[in-house]
Amino acid sequence: MVQAVLGAVRQRRALLIFSNQIIWMLYHCISLLDWLSLDGKLILYARIIRAFSYGFLSIILAIYLKSIGLSDVMIGLVISATLVNSIIFTMFASFYADRIGRKKILILYAVMMAVSGAIFLVTDNYVALIVAALIGTVNVTGAETSAFLSLEQGILPKTIRNIRKQNTAFGFYNMAAMLSMSGGALLAGLPSILQSLAVEATDSFRMLFLLYMLAGIAAAVIYCFLSREIELTEKNAKDKPSAINLSPQSKKIVTKLAALFSLDSFAGGFVLQSIVSFWFFTRFDVTLSDLSMVFSIAGVLTAFSFIVATKLADRIGLINTMVFTHIPSNALMIFIAFAPTFQIAFLLYLARMGMSQMDVPTRQSYLASVVKDEERIAAAGITNTSRNITQAVSPSIAGVLIQSLLLSAPFVLGGTLKIIYDVLLYSNFKKIKPEHEQDK
Repeated sequence: MVQAVLGAVRQRRALLIFSNQIIWMLYHCISLLDWLSLDGKLILYARIIRAFSYGFLSIILAIYLKSIGLSDVMIGLVISATLVNSIIFTMFASFYADRIGRKKILILYAVMMAVSGAIFLVTDNYVALIVAALIGTVNVTGAETSAFLSLEQGILPKTIRNIRKQNTAFGFYNMAAMLSMSGGALLAGLPSILQSLAVEATDSFRMLFLLYMLAGIAAAVIYCFLSREIELTEKNAKDKPSAINLSPQSKKIVTKLAALFSLDSFAGGFVLQSIVSFWFFTRFDVTLSDLSMVFSIAGVLTAFSFIVATKLADRIGLINTMVFTHIPSNALMIFIAFAPTFQIAFLLYLARMGMSQMDVPTRQSYLASVVKDEERIAAAGITNTSRNITQAVSPSIAGVLIQSLLLSAPFVLGGTLKIIYDVLLYSNFKKIKPEHEQDK
């Protein structure tokens, strides 16, 4: 008994040390980016802190809700509520951020993130949890979909001193977040360790909700140090189109992209990280400690794939990179559904995660390149909102499929729809290239 307790303590300490090492490594890497202004570095620091908390929350949330007695359908509804939050707040930022102030909106969202964590910390009342999911920026996807993104993606190009570094900036912005999320994922094993020390099952999760609340507070403090340089200039504010009044050329492109991204996001909602975690936990009886390692390793692979994606895009183009890395990853998603053992499912999942997110920095860079500078926040807001709307629907459907049809059904449906998206994206945008790709 004593040896088991000591082993659990050593494991907990090792996880905390490794998680801290990831955060400190990212901090020092960002400090060396001399082509990025202080505002840009602050944006990256805030995202790293958010991503760290999303890393463990996306794994444990569905399992925690199951442990307090919620049905699969009710769990799906809570997850959908977190995505509805992203829709509402992304739309609000698109319309009002440049009127109220980008800095003020970022601080407000960070405070609401902290409030949401506090609610999860102090109660397991179902209605209260739905409220927390609706008002906070709770992220359960394994790849951030929160309302922070549209603002930060619009601000980031303003903080780059060398415009040729834009693709690199978006790649690093996503890589840093994913590495941080991987560090956070390691902490998802903390409840299992605490339970081995005779802590009550539901109480063992509360430490992580406390950390989530503290992450929101820390992000709010960081945003307080942003300068006025991140705000839209007075001249651009007068010329800036509204979110529903883009230039005709941009409107056509953004409308098509929004529709296609909606399909991709709807499909992705069937295999959110919380649902994948629940699938591994239910089908193979995988422990939370093992799950934390699975998603941490997957996160590291995904993080470095962002840099590979930017290099690949320089050679074959942004659209080609988005499509030709996405199709194989979606085929692997379907194969996971039929994996007979945990080991095979684990290897297939790692292979998929090594490619599945390579379209993220390339998608962001492509969108920023095919619209005008003053249209970026509006374009990002429209496309991110369209993604969040459809993704908010599919987790509830996934809950119904799991409960009434087959545990693995979401993988097959999600993978098939994503492949359809890839084909449609390529056929519609293979000839629409950013200016710097015109000679390719």
